[in-house]
Amino acid sequence: MAEVGVSQATLVEPREDTGRKLPQYIAALSATLGALAAGAMLGWSSPVIFKITHNETNEYDFDVSSGQGDWVSSLINLGAAAVCFPIGLIMDAIGRKKTMLLLVLPFTLGWLLITFATSVGMLMAGRFITGVAGGAFCVTAPAYNSEIAQDSIRGTLGSFFQLMITVGILFAYAVGSYTSVFVFNILCTLIPIIFGLVFFFMPESPSFLVVKGRSDEAKDALIRLRGRTYDVDSELQTLQMKADLAKSQPVSFVSAITKKTALKALLICYALMLFQQLSGINAVIFNTSSIFDSAGATIPAAVATIIIGVIQVIATLTSSLVVDRLGRRVLLLFSALVMCLCSTALGVFFFLQDTHGKDSSIVEAISWLPLLSLSLFIVAFSLGFGPIPWMMAGELCLIDIKAFVGSTAGTFNWLLSFTVTSTFNFLNTLIGSGQVFWIFAGIMLVGFVFIFFVVPETKGKSVDEIQLMLGAEPQAVTNTSEKM
Repeated sequence: MAEVGVSQATLVEPREDTGRKLPQYIAALSATLGALAAGAMLGWSSPVIFKITHNETNEYDFDVSSGQGDWVSSLINLGAAAVCFPIGLIMDAIGRKKTMLLLVLPFTLGWLLITFATSVGMLMAGRFITGVAGGAFCVTAPAYNSEIAQDSIRGTLGSFFQLMITVGILFAYAVGSYTSVFVFNILCTLIPIIFGLVFFFMPESPSFLVVKGRSDEAKDALIRLRGRTYDVDSELQTLQMKADLAKSQPVSFVSAITKKTALKALLICYALMLFQQLSGINAVIFNTSSIFDSAGATIPAAVATIIIGVIQVIATLTSSLVVDRLGRRVLLLFSALVMCLCSTALGVFFFLQDTHGKDSSIVEAISWLPLLSLSLFIVAFSLGFGPIPWMMAGELCLIDIKAFVGSTAGTFNWLLSFTVTSTFNFLNTLIGSGQVFWIFAGIMLVGFVFIFFVVPETKGKSVDEIQLMLGAEPQAVTNTSEKM
């Protein structure tokens, strides 16, 4: 597979940071309108599933059981998992821009099936197809943003994707709670269409164009992104040198993936994805309304979900501002510890509720606990385990395995998300809500220990320094740097 996300971890010669930034911000925000659509897809379940699984609020002409509701919620994960690997091949073949524009078709089709569904099967099909489109955006949009950005704003542009995901979730919470299901679905259908109309006018990734030997088009793209006063030829020459180097020094994939450094990077990347999903985050997001309703909280469930959505947006924005100051490792440790404590608190609340009943004095005395615990849980996740596992895959892996690791880690992540969301309500019934949250707490405790002993700090480290931390031989790293 070609160089997906090539700009994220390649060595670039220092040069004066000139050029216009506004066109890059506009292009990145345009690309992440697809992330907004994906966020709306993720948040859709919280207000809608609760409505359609209760006959008095179901607007569809067919009944949806609780079990079927779980499948409707979870099928987007299977769709996303199915597309993560092939979308890497597609975007390397036809380009980032064309790939994302083509995703408008399945996104729109999926939402139309959901909007005009006449059966549970049709509703499930729509969710699966929107999952395919949303999962594809999770691979293509971050790659595009990293490849169009100058070094000085790459971190900011890279954070736009996760930020817009959370904005999309907040949109679903707020609009879905106070409109009819039909109106909400129509509004969700419009988002990918608006994305297509806006992104159509954005340039292709210069890195992709250089790899494909389309230097003239790459130069035009750089001029559009940096301005005519910028030294486009210098950056174009650097991109060309990297592309030529990759072609002149081919390494077999098996050799690249079985190196000591690669194996440790794989272990860390997959483990962080494992802990991210087994923290229970998607179970919380997909079932926020149900959690507050079953808790009998004094705050209406719709208001509680909107508050959590706002907190998630603010915390994600904060993370993008501090991750290069505090470091990845510190934020991951903080995230794991706080989520462990919050899951423990939720477990206590639901255990007491199951034991003493909703109307007991001890439960009523701590009716504030679900909102506080879930709010802190979302803050902690958004600061650490939300964005950083995806970031670490780009920082730990060399370019020859980055595409493979990114695609397979994405598939692994969505499959885990499907497993958690599809079994959450079943486990609640089987062993009790309190015990389920205690399981999540135990997993985060294990994650804390793993991060403390295994995960390196990559803040401010070069590619060579990171490889040394992963166990590379100093002489081998020196030789690689000399060739670059």
